[in-house]
Amino acid sequence: MKKVLFLAAVLAFVSCKKEVSAENNTQINESYTEAEPSKAATPEALGKELFEGRGNCTSCHQPDQKIIGPSIQEIAKTYKDKKGDIVTFLKGKAEPIVDPSQFAVMKTNFAVTQEMSDEELKAIETYIYSHLK
Repeated sequence: MKKVLFLAAVLAFVSCKKEVSAENNTQINESYTEAEPSKAATPEALGKELFEGRGNCTSCHQPDQKIIGPSIQEIAKTYKDKKGDIVTFLKGKAEPIVDPSQFAVMKTNFAVTQEMSDEELKAIETYIYSHLK
């Protein structure tokens, strides 16, 4: 029962994104659901939308600096150099290759990424690779 409650709490956390408006310093809550249609014109745009929205990946990953997890640039470079498969990792079917010490934290997000379609996961991968320099 404790595991179910923990999983529910984690899902509630990762499915809700809180932002602070710079104009009036108030919180805005945005919820993302699977039923929301995407307005993204390209796979990269869809990947960015998912990464920042429903995936809530930006809470741990920033473009060029390590926060909790590695930067998006580091993820892209490592997966490219080691010929890794980001989609397989996000499905929970591959070992971590970027920062294994943070795998336990990332693993809690697999409940979200495993619910995504292959197209959505591929779009996230495309967005991540767009950060290669």
